[in-house]
Amino acid sequence: MQALRHYLLAVQFFTRIPVTGRLAQWVGYSPAMLRASSAHFPGVGWLVAGVAAGTFAALHEALGPGPVTPFVAAVFCTIATVRVTGGFHEDGLADVADGLGGSPDRERALDIMKDSRIGAFGAMALVLALLAKIGLLALLGAHSLGAALAALVGAHVVSRFWPLLLIRTLVHVGDTARSKSKPLADQITGAALGAAVLWCFMPLAIVWQAQSALFLIASLLISALIAAWMARWFARRLQGFTGDCLGATQQVSEIGFYLGAALSLGPLARWAGA
Repeated sequence: MQALRHYLLAVQFFTRIPVTGRLAQWVGYSPAMLRASSAHFPGVGWLVAGVAAGTFAALHEALGPGPVTPFVAAVFCTIATVRVTGGFHEDGLADVADGLGGSPDRERALDIMKDSRIGAFGAMALVLALLAKIGLLALLGAHSLGAALAALVGAHVVSRFWPLLLIRTLVHVGDTARSKSKPLADQITGAALGAAVLWCFMPLAIVWQAQSALFLIASLLISALIAAWMARWFARRLQGFTGDCLGATQQVSEIGFYLGAALSLGPLARWAGA
């Protein structure tokens, strides 16, 4: 039952799915519980993936075959995921782009990231990220409905695992008292990280069975490489991470998963078959 409370706390913090009233009282809250709930961040991805895949599949079937069907499905699928998460991770991406793009100075960058206003770098990052998601999902959907759905399932789970490695390996440098965002899990135990890995097994097995080993490996590899690059960037520029860094890592590694999936169906597939 304690694991269920931790899972529901993660749902409460990282989605707009209501956990209120007596249920919220039963779940409770403490900084220690929030740290324990980090084990279930990929499990929250199951819910988001379900909404995303369900929206994409429903529109794909409702609109029928057509050249714009995958694009429309990708647009509304993206809208649905933003709605269910409240754009929480997108906000982190914009803040990181504004902070690290707006100043080479560490302290100034951290101050900019606390500002709730969006700047030019943040706006550009959001637009480019949304275009990349929609474009890649439309490309996958044009190949097959199954490819798009498999990518959505894998991406939304795995992209919520990589930020946990930042928590594990980097120092939290955010000022929680002055932060405009929700509290965050600033530490994670090895046991919690292991539980997070378990959340990833079934979705990745589904991706493998529904598509191919190449599809899974390419998607995982590019997603992981992007997350590793982000971690190195944060370590160099900030000497640690903030909550915004976690959200930004989720966003770009999600896009990386879609990119790997698309490459596996195109140039990598041709190379492997050569």
